[in-house]
Amino acid sequence: MSGTMVRDMLGRLLLSRGLARPMRVLGRGRVAFFMLHRFHDPDTGSEGHDPEALRRDLAYLRQAGYELLGVREAFRRLAGDGPPRGAAVVFTLDDGYEDQARVAAPVFAEFDCPATVFLTTGFLDGQSWQWWDRIEYVFRYTRRRQVQLALNGEQLDYCWSGAPERLRAQADFTAHCKRIGDAERQTAIARLAAAVDVDLPRAKAPAEYAPMSWEDVRRCEERGMEFGPHTVSHPILSRLSAAEAEWEITESWSRVRTEARAPVAVMAYPNGGPGDFGPREVAILKRQGFAGALAGVPEDATPDAFGCAPDSRFRVPRFGYYGDLRHLVQCVSGLYHWRRQAAAALT
Repeated sequence: MSGTMVRDMLGRLLLSRGLARPMRVLGRGRVAFFMLHRFHDPDTGSEGHDPEALRRDLAYLRQAGYELLGVREAFRRLAGDGPPRGAAVVFTLDDGYEDQARVAAPVFAEFDCPATVFLTTGFLDGQSWQWWDRIEYVFRYTRRRQVQLALNGEQLDYCWSGAPERLRAQADFTAHCKRIGDAERQTAIARLAAAVDVDLPRAKAPAEYAPMSWEDVRRCEERGMEFGPHTVSHPILSRLSAAEAEWEITESWSRVRTEARAPVAVMAYPNGGPGDFGPREVAILKRQGFAGALAGVPEDATPDAFGCAPDSRFRVPRFGYYGDLRHLVQCVSGLYHWRRQAAAALT
């Protein structure tokens, strides 16, 4: 039997109805946080998660008996404030796109799932639109098929004849931009647009990249969503000065507290990798009275890990969400954790 056949057989077994509740028992005491971004919306042309896949996954979780929590309640449980419960799942959405309010919110409401959205507040205030979306816009709308430009001391040379090569070029340029400061990044994107003859809108985002409004925020709260801060302009905080990092956090939190009816005192770090924040950012959050923060490291959370060190609650991990039910089941059941533990023991 081939490896593919074995994986397919195990995948079918994993999703069988008879195993749904026993799989949940494996994850007892664990909380799986998931991180989502864009949603597919044919009305605006936005690309992202398939709402039907999300609906399928939420139906599975409800049928299997998982608790669906918002971030506020999940942090309360992890801190030991409340009765012990079974395996829990938390859905978080980053940035505050309009499709999250229009497409995703009704799906979460259908399953009484209190999803939590982390808002890039300058985006909602119309100060700018997301820098990675501006890169995508340039590559999507240029009629050129190649570009050369220098970035951070490196000569970049891209050439594409179709969508796969274009997307690889876009991804590579985006990855390079993650490694530089915000001012240099803005200059690099402007130079890219000029080099490929694209007139890049400056402040207001085109419809496919638009933010939700603050009124959308309040309407979504009425449907069970929660909202927390995600900085003002979505910089990688570790690349900012101390004053800049503090302003990004405190100003974003101030705007969320002003506009949302019941803001959540939990931060989601932009990008969220281990090198994207550090003790300085944790100290800022503590001074502001935050309950904790979410990173982008794939692992589930437990009360023991949450309280194992003074800063643990400011480094709570999140899984990526891929619309793949087998991956979701492995994460929420604890199988992902136990597989990693077994692999580490063998090395």
